[in-house]
Amino acid sequence: MTNLETLKNESDLVRRAYGFAKSAHAGQKRLSGEPYFNHALATAEALADWKLDEVTITAGLLHDVLEDTKIKPEELEREFGSEIRKLVDGVTKLGRVKYRGSKTQAENIRKLILAMAEDIRVIMIKLADRYHNMETLSYLAKEKQKRIASETAEIYSPLAYRLGMQRLSGELEDLAFPFIHPREYRWLLDNVKERYEAREAYLQKIKPIVEEALEDNKVQVVSIDFRAKRYASLYKKLVKYEMDLDRIYDLVAFRIIVKRIEDCYAALGAIHSLWPPLPGKIKDYIALPKPNGYRSLHTTVICLDHKLVEFQIRTLEMHNEAEQGIAAHWIYTESKSSKAYRDRRPIKIKADELKWLESLRAWQGEHQEAKEFLDSLKLDFLKDRIFAVTPKGEVIDLPYGATPVDFAYYIHSVIGDECTGAKVNGRLVPLDYRLISGDVVEIITQKNKKSSASWLEFVVTSTAKDRIRDSLKKKNLKLLDSKQVELKIIAEDRIGLIKDISGVISRSKINIVNLNTSNRSRGGFQLVKVRCDTSDKDKIWKIILKLKTLKGIKEIDYRFV
Repeated sequence: MTNLETLKNESDLVRRAYGFAKSAHAGQKRLSGEPYFNHALATAEALADWKLDEVTITAGLLHDVLEDTKIKPEELEREFGSEIRKLVDGVTKLGRVKYRGSKTQAENIRKLILAMAEDIRVIMIKLADRYHNMETLSYLAKEKQKRIASETAEIYSPLAYRLGMQRLSGELEDLAFPFIHPREYRWLLDNVKERYEAREAYLQKIKPIVEEALEDNKVQVVSIDFRAKRYASLYKKLVKYEMDLDRIYDLVAFRIIVKRIEDCYAALGAIHSLWPPLPGKIKDYIALPKPNGYRSLHTTVICLDHKLVEFQIRTLEMHNEAEQGIAAHWIYTESKSSKAYRDRRPIKIKADELKWLESLRAWQGEHQEAKEFLDSLKLDFLKDRIFAVTPKGEVIDLPYGATPVDFAYYIHSVIGDECTGAKVNGRLVPLDYRLISGDVVEIITQKNKKSSASWLEFVVTSTAKDRIRDSLKKKNLKLLDSKQVELKIIAEDRIGLIKDISGVISRSKINIVNLNTSNRSRGGFQLVKVRCDTSDKDKIWKIILKLKTLKGIKEIDYRFV
């Protein structure tokens, strides 16, 4: 019997949600041909396997009813209460965000996810949802496969890792890998299997020696097993080592699970008494845990036949945390009663019970200071930023209090100048409306319109303020000194690039005065500067929009000369 079936028998709430979701999705099919309800069921089963509370699992069963059925938020709240409605609504909002491959976008999307997740259970449901979607990705069109796989590898796998869910993070990355790097994946399949088998046979050979040493040192062992390096992780490491498999010594690692922290260090000493450690390869993540809370001892030793072997040593509690991350903390709060799910404590526990979360680093890089963001599992360390979304799914990072006008100027100065109105989440709002994270913003423009002095009373970004002031100064004045414009274009270096750029400008009936390129491409990119015989902003903006449709164009800027 699965965890979900057990909970269905125990929980009236889950039982009702099961029937409600099955009815709401009745007749709907996935591209695989299976009933759509199977996806809701798989999402809930993952949450049940992580041993989350019944409210989270209920929301997992219902997570797509607002997005994909005729069920309205009011009906959902009437049936299951405001808490579950908010969880489902949070997951629905996350579904609007689309990743398009930019590193900046990846960072902004991660921040958006945290900023929107007032309750961390929203993230847990989304991760469970994404896991099952990745398992059925092969049924989608090729282009969509790669986009979703890239989004998974660059957004959701790192997100799971930062929540300490190492196993899920690795599984998501492995599921994405064949779609992102199909040739490399096939190469690994052809070249690694025998290596894995040979490595495991070698570790089996030394296992009795390790067991005897641990017993002699009175180490209380829970289990000893082997951990094969995941394909995606292996590929990243191979890239560093010029695809030389002989240089990967942790292809399969020894994993020792013990009862107590003292046993971890005793086991480390026992192993070092057998074989000398490799200098610089002893890592104590118990004394100094990783930013995501990972705790373990790692050592690499020069073993039999001069082969290098990595050992990982941790307690059972550390192991569960490493596998399940944040979910493991609810496993430990279960009542000893047989009615585990019903008696599980509420998910919003205090920060001091999850001290490891306090050390999560700022998302901008692996070596920056952590920010305080945890208060009863409400992630608010981004309270000074909001993350709005364009109709195409791009995430825009703005300061708290930003308005549609700030959003418009962030997109482009011309869009800001010509802004006449805005829609937020599909409805018209005033221009001084204060945006919140997750808002989908559409700017309504009118050609040749100029900015308004009244906007200075409510905009918050310096970009918007400077542009409005500048526009007001120039209102009704002609640019007497500026007769030409210089376009600066950064694009992927390819055959036909210059011809394509020249063609777009020529077809716009604009004379090219001068065209220069950088002497050589840098990192596969080319800088192209084009001076044109015009100062007409409307024409310039149209040219920029057309140029952006060309293959490989990454960035366009302009200045009057």
